[in-house]
Amino acid sequence: MFKLSLVASAAVLPLLIAANVVNADTSISTAGGGSIGLASGSAPASYGPFPITLSGYDGDKTNSVSYTGQIARHALEQSLKKIAAMGDGGANAAELEAQMLAYFDGADQDRPIIAPVSKDGYPILQTTVDEISSGKNISGKFYGGLMPAWPGNMTGKDVAYHMIRMAAQSEGGFDAENGYDWAQLISKFTMGAMAYNQAVDNYLDEKLLADNKPNNKPYKDGAHYTGKEHSWDEGFGYWGCAAHCLSLTADEIYSIAKQKGFDLADADGDGVVDLKSEHVFGPAYYAAAFDRSGTKTTSYTHNIMSAYIDGRQLITDAAGEALSDEQRSTLQGYAATIASNWEQVLAEAVFKYAGSVYKDIEKMKTLDGDELTSAYRSYAKHWGELMGFSMALQSGKNNLGAVAVELNSLIGYGPVTLDKSYVTGVDGDGNFVRERRRGWRDYQLHMLKVQKLMVDTFGVESRVNDGLATLEELSDALYNESNAETD
Repeated sequence: MFKLSLVASAAVLPLLIAANVVNADTSISTAGGGSIGLASGSAPASYGPFPITLSGYDGDKTNSVSYTGQIARHALEQSLKKIAAMGDGGANAAELEAQMLAYFDGADQDRPIIAPVSKDGYPILQTTVDEISSGKNISGKFYGGLMPAWPGNMTGKDVAYHMIRMAAQSEGGFDAENGYDWAQLISKFTMGAMAYNQAVDNYLDEKLLADNKPNNKPYKDGAHYTGKEHSWDEGFGYWGCAAHCLSLTADEIYSIAKQKGFDLADADGDGVVDLKSEHVFGPAYYAAAFDRSGTKTTSYTHNIMSAYIDGRQLITDAAGEALSDEQRSTLQGYAATIASNWEQVLAEAVFKYAGSVYKDIEKMKTLDGDELTSAYRSYAKHWGELMGFSMALQSGKNNLGAVAVELNSLIGYGPVTLDKSYVTGVDGDGNFVRERRRGWRDYQLHMLKVQKLMVDTFGVESRVNDGLATLEELSDALYNESNAETD
């Protein structure tokens, strides 16, 4: 139904240019001190720089690439995740909620970057969000459709507000009673409801229409880039990969995201990592994570990166003229490659964390005391990642229909907790209600059915934490137990 072909749109090329694209020129210095020019129509190894093509532009800009606003929002998301884990059980709830809302809603104040920040061996250039791009928030770019995966019949944005309020009241971002890890839920949902949604359902969708942000006009008054150039750039920014990711392996991209690959990240050799173009954020991090693990048969990261670069080159080659129908059709093909690969990355994440939850339950069956408490905390973390990515998957442009209904039914509104109860809804004040119970093995079967749904619907290939070999055995065992109880 949603399984799409994964076609890399260009071969992986060697690193030819430095990657600080935001203020770079079309002739730039390499780390060794030389300079490299970009020939028009060539297939670059980096996302930018690309020359000015806007007709009539007479300013001093030489690079038309701009996606700083999207990088600022990645920093806001990562910072929000950190703040969500700072609650002290309620005493600082009002202060913490206000702080989280400043990162989610705020735009009129400069905010310190809480994550990612410099650490030994990985110095970062920027320390505040406004150093990346000023006046940005998350909420203005957040999925506003209904999100039935969460209790309360809320829109996606209202779900985020609900999570923020609950996180502020928690102890260290953890609600043990209901099994919620708020940092994971907020972060993973935002990766979908902001980054994925904006890229595939806006910039690489409506804004590719002929009369929407045309290529023979500036994106807005005073801009030095065309409508189509900037629309494509913004879609790329939400992807979150360093500009030179096409020249890196999945292991190397993963290392940068973990802030362990400074030499790999510092493409321009200036001694610091520029978040605008050299770091790797969530969506690209997870793509690389699946490419390097599981079956090791996927190439999501390079498929997406190649399509972005090839699409941008196509727009550049149009030289400031309106795109022809043929050019737009080709561009829409690149956009489809990006969207299908990105959707599969999210499906891979749902598959992986369903497997993690399955394994956690298996482990908890034999534990008690402090060991059980520790294992339950890990279980809640993995469930938060499962639920967050499930909601992210439902935030794109595809109407998942019956697939979403089945997915939400299998996962539920909350994990099975230590007393075997689980969240079944919210009351009029937004507080969680747990009115039913479920056995551990029954919920394990649900997790395996989630994995099968991801395979059957999206054709996931990496399949990290694959538990499907035990699906039939567990299903038969539960069926036989049920029949025995009714004899």
